[in-house]
Amino acid sequence: MILRQLLALPSWAGPVRVCAGESGLDRPLKTVRAALDASGAPASGELVAVVRPLGSDWQIDALLRRCADARAAGVLLPGAEPLAASRLLAERLSVPLLVASADPLDLLVAARLALAAPDIDRADAVLAAHRALGERLRPPEEIVTVLRRLLDAPVAVLDDRGEVLAGELAEAARVRVHEPVPQRVALADGVLLAHPAVLPQPSVWLAAELTGAKAPRADVVAATLAVAAGAVQRWLLAHRLELERDARSRSALLGDLLRQDTEPGADLRRRAADAGWRLGGWHVGLRIGVPADVDTVSRTQEVVRALRAESIDAVTVEHGEGWTGWVTFDQEPTAERVRALSARLRAVHHSLRRTLDAHLGVGRPHADGLTATVAEATDAARLAATRPETGHFLHVDQLGMAQLLLEWTRTDTFEPAARALLAPLVPVPGDLIRTLAAYLDVESSLAETATMLGIHRNTVAARVSRIEQLLHVDLSRPDERLALHLAARAVILARSGE
Repeated sequence: MILRQLLALPSWAGPVRVCAGESGLDRPLKTVRAALDASGAPASGELVAVVRPLGSDWQIDALLRRCADARAAGVLLPGAEPLAASRLLAERLSVPLLVASADPLDLLVAARLALAAPDIDRADAVLAAHRALGERLRPPEEIVTVLRRLLDAPVAVLDDRGEVLAGELAEAARVRVHEPVPQRVALADGVLLAHPAVLPQPSVWLAAELTGAKAPRADVVAATLAVAAGAVQRWLLAHRLELERDARSRSALLGDLLRQDTEPGADLRRRAADAGWRLGGWHVGLRIGVPADVDTVSRTQEVVRALRAESIDAVTVEHGEGWTGWVTFDQEPTAERVRALSARLRAVHHSLRRTLDAHLGVGRPHADGLTATVAEATDAARLAATRPETGHFLHVDQLGMAQLLLEWTRTDTFEPAARALLAPLVPVPGDLIRTLAAYLDVESSLAETATMLGIHRNTVAARVSRIEQLLHVDLSRPDERLALHLAARAVILARSGE
């Protein structure tokens, strides 16, 4: 043990302070000896604990010199700190000079116990964490509060991107969340400790910052975090079950509502009321689609937070591969209000795209029913998934003719015909089908197509020429342009659903 570690003990950290000689705190500490006065010869690695005030400062100076000669660990004095001359001498000799506000004999007992059984401090800390956290399920905010009180240090719960979910941590970004093992990151004035809660993958981390005199207790705090990480894991598992039950119930209710061809019955209206959903009024549907491997249950709160950040009061339901939702108005919203809502939803989508490969569609306002507006939002989202030029966001009012033709292109006969028509383009490098769709989307503008695809306009011109050669078509003819446009969109849409 070194003196710095002794000073980090809870029984020493409060009543003992270093008034000089801090550069010597890393000296080996072998024993602590009680002394009635300044006489006696200190031993190497010994901390001399003077139990009563010395009569004069020259005695302190003499003791400091003998400690320096013997390579002792330092001197502990009771009461007030000595005069400046003694402090300067301790600094020059690099002999730690400590002052205690508590009874030196009590400190001596605690120190000797720590030296004789260094694991006791760790065991005490682990036991204290067990007792404080108990068996009751506690949310992350409560666990952080308990740990902050036990450790007297900043503590936080982090998500799988290293962002703080509960608590406060200055160096949270330095946790390597992609490494599912306990971590110890060196800081300028201490250490950052992090322990994963494995479920079975580390989706949440518990971290603590130890700076200054607390840093030497890193081993003890690491064991405490391991205990607390188990409490976090228990809460997450229980909370996950609750979320999944709620998600299944909400998804089933939404499915029942969307299957209604007529006015919902009393039982369905009661279930909707119990869920806090309004069926009356004017609804604007929205659909957020994500890849199949996204855990929508665990990411729902992220979507809800993004909506609230834009002051959008929407119902959001885990539904298929993504979320279905809607905003309700008491009266028919004006075109201006709908445009404003669409702009805020685009901001929500932009925020979600930072961490989710999401596409978003928005429906028109419809009165007293969700089926129509949700269907429109779903169609808009399916098209948005294939349109990088719109930022993968579409309002149904922006679709125009494409919305009218969408149902036709879904028929059993059109998609095979579209694939057969465009088959010559498939084996050719450069994704000619997507190039064709983008080129026709922007009304044959080479420059806009190049910007959309991130390639040179000469490359676009060469691809368009190659498409005309392979398909034996003339893209200047309106009928051939329309047929190819629909075929390209149908093939791309089918690919996105595969």
